[in-house]
Amino acid sequence: MASGEPSGTAESYDVAVIGAGVVGCAIARRFALEGARVIVIEKAADILDGASKGNSGILHTGFDAPVGSLEQRCIAEGYREYLEIRERLDLPILKTGALVLAWSDEQAARLPALIDKAHANGVDDVEPLSAAEILAREPGLSDRVRGGFHVPREYVMDPWTAPYSYLLQAIENGASFLRRAEVLDGAFDGEAWTLETSRGPVKTGTVINAAGLYGDRVDQSLLKTTSYVIRPRKGQFVVFDKAASELLSAILLPVPTEATKGIVICKTSYGNVLVGPTAEEQDSRDDASVDGDTLAALRAHGIEMLPGLAAFDVTATYAGLRPATADKDYQINDDGARRYISVGGIRSTGLSAALGIAMHVFGLYTAFGLRHRPPSDLRWPRVSPISESQERAWSQPGNDGIVCHCELVTRREIEAALCGPLAAASLAALKRRTRVTMGRCQGFYCLGELAEITAGRFDTPLATAYDRRGYDRRT
Repeated sequence: MASGEPSGTAESYDVAVIGAGVVGCAIARRFALEGARVIVIEKAADILDGASKGNSGILHTGFDAPVGSLEQRCIAEGYREYLEIRERLDLPILKTGALVLAWSDEQAARLPALIDKAHANGVDDVEPLSAAEILAREPGLSDRVRGGFHVPREYVMDPWTAPYSYLLQAIENGASFLRRAEVLDGAFDGEAWTLETSRGPVKTGTVINAAGLYGDRVDQSLLKTTSYVIRPRKGQFVVFDKAASELLSAILLPVPTEATKGIVICKTSYGNVLVGPTAEEQDSRDDASVDGDTLAALRAHGIEMLPGLAAFDVTATYAGLRPATADKDYQINDDGARRYISVGGIRSTGLSAALGIAMHVFGLYTAFGLRHRPPSDLRWPRVSPISESQERAWSQPGNDGIVCHCELVTRREIEAALCGPLAAASLAALKRRTRVTMGRCQGFYCLGELAEITAGRFDTPLATAYDRRGYDRRT
């Protein structure tokens, strides 16, 4: 397997992708599969450290996207390709379907227009349902529901394994990954770019800015202008105990508004039930903190819709930041003269649309007149599964014992995640790779053993950042 890490800064690349979120990982994969020499530059120690680390984990059809928008086209293409490749990469989906639910007369009056929009977007298998029909499908719902419609091809996916697999496949097919490397400046000499990073210069023919929450600032640094301004939007979530998953079968969606898709209730790929996200405008691009009042309101909202949730504990909370802009559509712009493509404003649908965005960006690149020869023997790596719908390592012989009993994470899985070209360099990254410490006890019982296993592997040693009870000493 390729090492992934560049052997030196003197090498030259066809394409440099700035940002290793889900979109950057998907773009790197597409270009590597097309034969380009690719480097992914990420300022953090691990992938998915920005907007991509917190989302709902839903594979959307794009039924409610603006008709004719770039977002809708990318979602449709991304959805199609995900289903096409998922078995070869061993990526899970839960075929739950979704119910769009109206809880007031005003919301019910908007349902026909939403169904018409779904049909216009090519999602022609949606069907209207009465309140009685909805309650027959989901008897755990509150009887206050007024009506809705069924979207049978909305699914739950694993939001962390997918982008990890995209970038790993890119690396297996020749791409490089430069982590802990912030892009500071850059210049285009008419033929190629020289990017100045915190780890030295990188030479590349084309730059693709997929920096997410910092995309506009990267544009300003490299182009001295930008066509959009990021307006961070925080989304907080509460996660209920796994036993609550028996309360529902479908993804429960609200009637969306102009500003947000609204608060979702659904199973996760990991067996829990989540409620969220909120939609909170803020100035900070880094503050993904949660607050008690908002979390309490989310819990109450979930119980109002699905009363049985009152009997179950909230076992985790988190927040994600979406790189929103003032525009409703994605902001993907190209500058052929300077061989530069900016991929901005990729909001909550980025997980579903990532593969489609990658294909669109590659089309812009080929319009520059650039072509490559794809590898003759593509590699399709398969990573250790963490979805509850797959066979996990704990059920297999030779797993070296269970370390995290809440999530049934084995020593073999942890040690594997600490090796290779995308080795986890922080507890947050290890969580996304294995689910360790993400169960009911939130690491109370396993952090001691985990500190021993990860000694010398993390930028900040686990024993320094956390005490045995799992509390961050720095807060």
